[in-house]
Amino acid sequence: MTWSTCDLCDAHEDQLAQGSLQVLPPVYRHFGQHRRFAGAARTLKVFEDNALVRSALETPGEGGVLVVDGGGSLRAALVGGNLAKLAENNGWSGIIVHGCVRDTLEMNVCEVGVLALGTIPRRSARRGVGEKDLVVNISGVVVHPGDFIYADEDGVLVSKERLG
Repeated sequence: MTWSTCDLCDAHEDQLAQGSLQVLPPVYRHFGQHRRFAGAARTLKVFEDNALVRSALETPGEGGVLVVDGGGSLRAALVGGNLAKLAENNGWSGIIVHGCVRDTLEMNVCEVGVLALGTIPRRSARRGVGEKDLVVNISGVVVHPGDFIYADEDGVLVSKERLG
């Protein structure tokens, strides 16, 4: 990938001003082998329950980014090493979790990018409660299914269209 989030921001200042390009606040930590990833967003809204996360990552990712609105919970992990491996095996570019992850040693050897608010050893419930393919709000940024996500060492962009 030859783009960087800094260059994309510089080249698309008009879209930043209009709000069709947004920047997530710098509160996310990187996990997995890929610090730079991009793809079309697929969205989930769950709370301390990762059954829908697993079922989404079991499907072909086709280079997409799974955006998980976990309500910002810091009490239970929504993604761990096994799910990161599923993402890698099924062609996902990355996962963004507005919540926590676990099993980071396992996750960090996977060929996928993962961003999360933090880590916690406690696993989540598996009841299957939540919604998929809906507009989510993570860290004050609205993400629609199909928005394009760009993530690298400098930050995360959410764009209404493919930029680079």
